[in-house]
Amino acid sequence: MKKRILVVDDDQNIVELVRLTLGDEYDYIEANSGIEAIKKAKESKPDLILLDIMMPGMDGYEVCQKLRTDPETKEILIAMLSAKKEDHDILEGIDVGAIAYITKPFNATELVEKVEELLEIGK
Repeated sequence: MKKRILVVDDDQNIVELVRLTLGDEYDYIEANSGIEAIKKAKESKPDLILLDIMMPGMDGYEVCQKLRTDPETKEILIAMLSAKKEDHDILEGIDVGAIAYITKPFNATELVEKVEELLEIGK
């Protein structure tokens, strides 16, 4: 059975780029907002969430916090995927419960390797 990845980004081009980069070995769920991400995480119970930070309304930090405090979603692996590259941004991502932080623009090989590594941890 394919692993499920929830890709959360308000930029559809990024969502498509992630899908193209990671290839056909995963099932993808998409969300374009924080509220939609929480709803889809509860419905589909993905193996991994790739979560953008800068989104209108609820940002990725808040989404991550909400998922971590909900018994239904607290065990889902979350990796931040963001253009925010400052140390304090990365630390905040880890503080709210992300287990990895990938910066955009991402290197395709690094993204593939990181996703494989995270899914291996989640077994």
